Amino acid sequence: MAEIHPFYEGHRGAMEAAMRQRLDFAEPMLRERAHLSDLDKIRLEVMDEFEVVLTQMPYVGGLASRMSDFFIRLMGFMAIGRVLRRHGVPFPIIGDIERESYKAQLLTVPEAERLASGRQFMSAENRALLREQAAKSLAEAYKDDFVYDFIEPGPGDNFEFGIDYKACGFCKFAARHGDEEILPHICGLDFEAYATRGIRLERTQTLAGGASHCNFRFSRLEPD
Repeated sequence: MAEIHPFYEGHRGAMEAAMRQRLDFAEPMLRERAHLSDLDKIRLEVMDEFEVVLTQMPYVGGLASRMSDFFIRLMGFMAIGRVLRRHGVPFPIIGDIERESYKAQLLTVPEAERLASGRQFMSAENRALLREQAAKSLAEAYKDDFVYDFIEPGPGDNFEFGIDYKACGFCKFAARHGDEEILPHICGLDFEAYATRGIRLERTQTLAGGASHCNFRFSRLEPD
């Protein structure tokens, strides 16, 4: 088997623990909605497939790139999607299982910590970092990386800032490994990731859906 990049090998333990937790949350849905009975077997298959995914994950700069964290947090859902696809689970149900298990996992983080993370993301300091990283991404130092522009709001806009992704690491990965049908489920996870941190994400198009870019627009959610 191909080797795992040293950067991901260093995060492997935490990534595998996150996968096991997701499967714990997914178990009732796997039984009731996917109609799978031998869940121990499914878990083993998913973890074996995750081992394959780990060897396929592209290196995009490690800690120097904010997008490395996206791969670390989300690439495991490719493994879940592949295994459920092999078992004939319909794609809409795969998407629901991945989204709902991810949301349950996100909500294990205390609310105060999640909201603090959201405030940090929306902060002026982080916006400056995003501008810097967006400019660096245009150099395409890593062929499998994301390429994006930082978007300032114009007159009449109702968002605080935006990001236009012109190239997507997940799209490149899916095209290389035959995961195009699973890809939209990965895109769907973004809304949960931001909402649980008190951030409203608006997005009307994606590269995975055939658009020229993904138009992420961010604003703060009003407290309940």
